[in-house]
Amino acid sequence: MRTMLNLDEKLLEYAKHRALQERVPLARVVENALRVVLSMPEKSVGAIRLVTVAGTGVRHGVDLDNNASLRDIMDDAR
Repeated sequence: MRTMLNLDEKLLEYAKHRALQERVPLARVVENALRVVLSMPEKSVGAIRLVTVAGTGVRHGVDLDNNASLRDIMDDAR
């Protein structure tokens, strides 16, 4: 399949050099590089720990999944 890519000049220079070294077409070098990168597992974000300034966490009775109750609690705190 024919596709047009805009590549950084230095990157293209390195890829052409590699193709000459390996005596393969430039397209094969680009394909192999893409295969390597795309076969790597995606980086996953681990668990996020929320840090509180003081206390042991969320106040008893607070449901972080309930927006209406959170608004009520914040209104009461004013």
